[in-house]
Amino acid sequence: MKIAVVGAGASGLMISGFLREKGLEVVVFDGNEKAGKKLFISGKGRCNLTNLCDVDEFLKNVVRGEKFVRSAIYNFTSADAVEFFEGLGLKTKVERGNRVFPASDKSSDVIKVLKEKHCKGVKFEFDCKVKNIAKADDGFLVETTKGREQFDRVIVATGGKSYSATGSDGDGFRFAKSFGHNIVPLVPALCPVKLKDRFVKDLQGVSLKNVSLKLIADGKKQTYFGEMMFTDCGITGPIVLTASSHINRAGSVELSLDFKPALSEKQLDDRLLRDFAENKNKEVKTIFRGLLPKAVAEIFVREIGFDESKKVNGVSKEERNKIVQNLKDFKLTYGGLYDLNAGIVTSGGVDLKEINPKTFESKLTSGLYFLGEVLDVDAFTGGFNLQICWAEAVSCAKNFRE
Repeated sequence: MKIAVVGAGASGLMISGFLREKGLEVVVFDGNEKAGKKLFISGKGRCNLTNLCDVDEFLKNVVRGEKFVRSAIYNFTSADAVEFFEGLGLKTKVERGNRVFPASDKSSDVIKVLKEKHCKGVKFEFDCKVKNIAKADDGFLVETTKGREQFDRVIVATGGKSYSATGSDGDGFRFAKSFGHNIVPLVPALCPVKLKDRFVKDLQGVSLKNVSLKLIADGKKQTYFGEMMFTDCGITGPIVLTASSHINRAGSVELSLDFKPALSEKQLDDRLLRDFAENKNKEVKTIFRGLLPKAVAEIFVREIGFDESKKVNGVSKEERNKIVQNLKDFKLTYGGLYDLNAGIVTSGGVDLKEINPKTFESKLTSGLYFLGEVLDVDAFTGGFNLQICWAEAVSCAKNFRE
């Protein structure tokens, strides 16, 4: 039996090796010059392989498609993934938040063991873009930039439409459509957020640690604690990327920052009173600079309409309350998300109702399979998205119809 795998990314490499182990003839097509182009840049070049948490906790981090991938994740857990990669000779390490990385901190090592050890005997066709897939007799006719070839089965593992420079140009969705599949509208996930506030440009590059980003999306409240950074037209960083996956389909979004989430309003007011008592004859800006980074302090004072040259001993209780309330709930004006190309992953894709969650075979076309980001499944950062790719490929291979 001859199998075509379209895409030499995480899912494509994983499924190819397992099918070859079954004795099947496997040909992998990829428009890039080498395998794992997106894998190479994942985790800032370190490749966050998986997340070593228990399955229930893992599934809480799946934003879309949690029920669909549940069986696959239970059958190939993150612990199984670590064992698999260690078995290929890749040493791993666990970092903060249960995130698993190669011990070398090199994503290239992950790609190397997958391609050279796991995919032994697999034929790779690089710089070879698939132009069309069509049903032919009992199989499929795959047309590429190098010609046409007949296959018994086709697995589409092309990725989504984010990071197009890595080859994710949305071809997988085009192939799915040609076989009658519905495509859930694509939106960016795990991406920066745009703000309409004019002060943003003045804060470009400024990082904030231990803050809370609060949001209300279509009436639902969420809070994210951690690090973030201002960009030329918005905000980014871990808590922003996570938040983006919750608001990428929301009709209304409200955002605000809690600069001091560890303190209640009363505790913060008590601190201000102590600071005021120790700096009675100084200007208020001195106090602000003790609470916030200098650049942020200057913007904060201006935005809440406070006279920073005012002496501490001239601040009224009402003014002090205003400072506290804004430190705990500093309003940001939401301006949408960055475009699809800025998203770490694509949200949306092939409709899950049309895919068998055990085999990942199309319910519409026998012998056609879809794996990875081309499906309407996405999760938070921390190794969850790659683990989904590994688990889907394992499930597909175990239940593959020969």
